[in-house]
Amino acid sequence: QVQLVESGGGLVQPGGSLRLSCAASGSFLSDFTMGWYRQAPEKERELVAHITSAGSLKYDDSVKGRFTISRDNAKSTVTLQMNSLKPEDAAVYYCNAVNRGSWGEVIADYWGQGTQVTVSS
Repeated sequence: QVQLVESGGGLVQPGGSLRLSCAASGSFLSDFTMGWYRQAPEKERELVAHITSAGSLKYDDSVKGRFTISRDNAKSTVTLQMNSLKPEDAAVYYCNAVNRGSWGEVIADYWGQGTQVTVSS
């Protein structure tokens, strides 16, 4: 059973930085795409960024140039460095690990419990 545990959320002022970390236990996730999603109140969950097993990156347009995702396969961790935070970045951030087959079908999909990010002065 894979468990994803997020850490690093909290309260920060606009313009500040936070670093989110996600540690996976129970399985080796080097073949998985690791990502961060967020969900604000009354909004749908959205992709923030992901990094594939090959190291390809994808960012939502709203965070490009401000957020950086990275992974350490040896430690089964994924990190999201968030800089220049804005009030609209406030949300619950979720770590995700997904493994897809050759046709793009989902073979395995895991989620963390979420960590709150609040951006306010």
